[in-house]
This record gives sequence, structure tokens and C-alpha cells, in this order.
Amino acid sequence: MVILAEELLLLAYRDDTGRNQVSHLELGLAGALLLELAVAERIDVVDKRVTVVDSTPTGDPLLDDALARIGADRPRKAQFWVQKLSKRIVATVLDRLVARGTLRHHPDRVLGLFPFQRYLPVPGDRVESDARDRLAHVVATGMARDAHDAGLASLVYALQMERKVFPDRRRKEVRAALKAAGDGAWASQATRQAVEAAQAAVMAAITAAIAASAAATGSSG
Repeated sequence: MVILAEELLLLAYRDDTGRNQVSHLELGLAGALLLELAVAERIDVVDKRVTVVDSTPTGDPLLDDALARIGADRPRKAQFWVQKLSKRIVATVLDRLVARGTLRHHPDRVLGLFPFQRYLPVPGDRVESDARDRLAHVVATGMARDAHDAGLASLVYALQMERKVFPDRRRKEVRAALKAAGDGAWASQATRQAVEAAQAAVMAAITAAIAASAAATGSSG
């Protein structure tokens, strides 16, 4: 099963350089875990706090670890979990994608001296292209086909990735379509309400965390 965090990371990494091109990607990946658990009806947002409603494992190790951590704690705001779950998540998702055969790890050096890591797409793999195709449908129609796509659209919106994903489209129109995607009739009313609550909480959490980071950087400059 391909999870939201994997698709989001693939969209964030440039295919030609194998490097991340999105600020605060780790926050988006953590938010993706929360949205995935909401889509799977394992968590809900009640009084602006994340609560486990079904502790049954999903079968995905990364999601189940997050579910267990949330369940072992008291109900907390999404911002707490977005920051808590963001630790080392980029490396974890990269390793998963390499193990899956979607990315290949390519160590390199700048000027032949300074080491850095590239993660390049494996030719023929369609995980990223499938995600782009589904987002293209969202942008064209303003509607998501299901809760998974609605979640991906909201994460791209929250991280302001629209120029990376759709460089040839007008930014304002793309953002409007991504924002509207969660309003589509892609699930039962109860499920849609739960996912929309999680979307709103996650987007607010990511926005607040990014603002806090920018403020801290500005004050230290």
C-alpha cells in the first residue's frame, strides 16, 4: 500500500537532482500520517484534539507506530503530533521508498569534496506519476475522487507546493482547486466530516509550525 507520506515526499523531491525542494517537508509528512489515520477511521479530531477511535492496526508499520503513540498519550492538539511525528520522518520515508524500489539512493559530493545524498526515481515506477495524475484531476475539476486524494491535495496546499507540482499552471487557480478538493462527495457524511476535521487541524498545525520556525529564524538573524 502506498501511503500519503510516500506520495508527498516523491512530489517534493526533484526528479533530476534527487534533492528535496520543499521547506518544512517533515511537517507535511507528519501531517500525512494523521490524515491517513483519519481516512482509515482510526483517529478523529474532537474539540480540536486528536483522539484514537479505533486502535486496530492498519498493517502499515509507520502508521501503526504513529497510532500507538497517539493512543498511549492523552488527547492533544494536532500541532503537537505534527511536530512530534516529524522527527526523522524524512529519512524513514526515503528508506521505505528505496526498499520498495521506487527510489534509488545515490551518494554524491559537491566539488568532489562535500558529501550529500541524492534520491533518484527508478525508471518505470509509477507511484509519483500516478499521484500527479490524480492531483491533475483535482486541479481540473476542483474535486477529489476519494479521501486519499483530498488529503494529498490539502497537504500540497498547506506546504505551498503547487508551483513544484504544477509549474505551468496559474498558482491562484491551482490553490483554489486544491483548497476546494476536500468538499467533494468522496465518502459517507460521517467519514467526510472526520477527515475534514483532521484536514483543518493538520493544515492549521503545519501553518503554525512554519510560522514559528520563520519567527525563530528571523529573531536569530
